[in-house]
Amino acid sequence: MSDVDAHYPARGRVIIHLDMNAFYCSVHEAEQPEYYREIPTAVSGSVEMRKGIIVTCSYAARARGVKTGMNVAQAMRICPELVLIKPDFELYRKYSRGFLSIARQFTPMVEQVSIDECYLDITGSKLFGTPLDIAKKLQYRIASEWSLPCSIGLAPNKLLAKMASDMMKPNGLTVLRLRDVPSLLWDKPCGFLFGIGGKTEKKLLSLNIETIGELAATNEAILNKHFGVLGSWMKSAAHGIDHSPVNPIREKNKSIGHTTTLPQDLTEKEDIYRVLLNLSDQTGRRLRRQKLVAATVQITIRRPDMSTITRSHTLRVPTDDTGVIYHESKRLYNRHWKQGEPIRLLGVALQNLTSAEETALQLDLFHYEEQPRKEALTRTMDALRDRFGEDAVLTAGMLGDDPSALIRNKRIRGTSLQRDDTLLYIDE
Repeated sequence: MSDVDAHYPARGRVIIHLDMNAFYCSVHEAEQPEYYREIPTAVSGSVEMRKGIIVTCSYAARARGVKTGMNVAQAMRICPELVLIKPDFELYRKYSRGFLSIARQFTPMVEQVSIDECYLDITGSKLFGTPLDIAKKLQYRIASEWSLPCSIGLAPNKLLAKMASDMMKPNGLTVLRLRDVPSLLWDKPCGFLFGIGGKTEKKLLSLNIETIGELAATNEAILNKHFGVLGSWMKSAAHGIDHSPVNPIREKNKSIGHTTTLPQDLTEKEDIYRVLLNLSDQTGRRLRRQKLVAATVQITIRRPDMSTITRSHTLRVPTDDTGVIYHESKRLYNRHWKQGEPIRLLGVALQNLTSAEETALQLDLFHYEEQPRKEALTRTMDALRDRFGEDAVLTAGMLGDDPSALIRNKRIRGTSLQRDDTLLYIDE
């Protein structure tokens, strides 16, 4: 056995979780270091208006008390020298493709989970050295070729690799072995365990289970009684056990959607309808571009206190029609929201997606003669926008000065899916 072989398990896997640090701000610093290096910066949609929320901020800004999700006005009070930057998603995608290209040079087993993070299964990558050698080379090349900082977690499974990458930021490299779990994790609160959210942690606390170690020691039957199948998973996870594979095959979108945080709270129905129309327009466009139809329409509404509701309805017939999506979005809003209550964020998502060619669509009994003409008009409008830009054909109801009117600009928009070309972004 070679010296390198000795660093790989005879059975089992070696997993890396690669997490880019303050990615959006780091990208701007890499592009224009003369403006942004070691300066407190933040990416926010409403730069000129000084409104909206902080999407992400640099570590220099975090050191001064600025946090992601913070209101821009509050962030400026805490850090008056904070430099606000307009988002540029085309640029972020370019850098995302860059670091992913480097990752894939070490192994084909790369699973992208968002625009700024991925898992690598390097079990079969002995040619490139020991696992620690590969992690260091990966970190060095991303820094030298793309000027981006990243944190790396090295572990026998995805769960521990993810938790390891979170332990040291920025530019951290942490090894987390199964034998390290009791000493490094068991004294931490249950919410520290990746996959356990706030509600689950509160429920565990009500059962007097406060730490990961106490969770690991809890009888599995008790956990299953209160949490169902999640109980068995939590028991295993508390011991650092995770069998989920790194999956390099990208699944088809399970949903398509857009959300937008508003620079000021909306209360008037006509303003809210305009935002819903713009969101419906772009979700419908993306749906047709991918030759899909959707059976379910969902809306997301967030209050100024950041509490959020989602409501959905499954249609009788799947659709790719913007008008149907918009109508259903309005209906959901009117049914589930108290008129006059302020809204900070709105979103429209389409779910239960199927291929348009493989889905049998029923003709509307009362409008079947109009349907072919309507579909032909939609195809013509899509073709015009494909050729001349998203603003080539608009209805009067889409025009306004809120961020939803800018959602057609790919450089500053994101979507509800965290991928290299579809990513979570809520401050447009």
